[in-house]
Amino acid sequence: MAVQQTQALPPQYVEDLQRDLGTQLTALTAAPLATDKFAPQVAGQDQAQLDAYNMATTQGQGIGAFQPYITQAGAYSGPQGYSSFMSPYQQDVIDATLAEYDTQAAAGLTGIGQQAAMSGNLGGGREGVMRAQYQNKSDMNRALLQSGLLQQGFTQANQLANQAFGQQQSLASQVPGLYGQDIGTLGSAGAGQQAQEQAQLDATREQNRLRAYEPYERLGFQQTGIASIASGAPGQYQSMVTPNPTPLQNALGIAGVAGGLMTGYGDYLTGKANA
Repeated sequence: MAVQQTQALPPQYVEDLQRDLGTQLTALTAAPLATDKFAPQVAGQDQAQLDAYNMATTQGQGIGAFQPYITQAGAYSGPQGYSSFMSPYQQDVIDATLAEYDTQAAAGLTGIGQQAAMSGNLGGGREGVMRAQYQNKSDMNRALLQSGLLQQGFTQANQLANQAFGQQQSLASQVPGLYGQDIGTLGSAGAGQQAQEQAQLDATREQNRLRAYEPYERLGFQQTGIASIASGAPGQYQSMVTPNPTPLQNALGIAGVAGGLMTGYGDYLTGKANA
């Protein structure tokens, strides 16, 4: 007795949909996915970051960073360190002061002659002694006045030189901190620009990725719909596109969709062969 086998085949329109799905799948997977269009990219360093790096590795280290201040401090030390701070009018002040002193001294000599004339000793030995004593004392006072003026100018210039020397030493000690601030400012500004560039690269990559995945999404949705029609049970499509996927997630997503499509298509071919 012959055994009769009854097989329930899907409606013709379902078979047509499955056949069309298989055709699209074959065409879609015939060429490899151009993953280079949405491969991760790293934004290069901003110019400010490069400047910060160069400053940190060259200008901000070694004796070169301190040398200008050390050299200038050296110019303010030693026996001639004060000379740069001597007033250009120092000699003029000394000359004018001594000239006035000489005028007053000459007036004093005139007074001695008048006193000698009044006492009847004009031209005598007493007048000569008085003049000699007066001149010796005047010359000594003039020398003391001149040396005092010179000492005053030297002392003031030396104090200014010591002050400048200390300022240069202070500046030299501040060099590392100043360079550090500049490096930090440049690095921070550059990092912000680099982050902006990276965000733009990521946005472009995401756009390219969504565009590349669109055919797979469409076929995956179509497969879910066909399976739902064939089984009579409602289906639920699970999108494989998620925000900011990693390269590994991309690879697994593509493999999952392609595997699901191939499984559905294989089931369709098996059903046709059994028929």
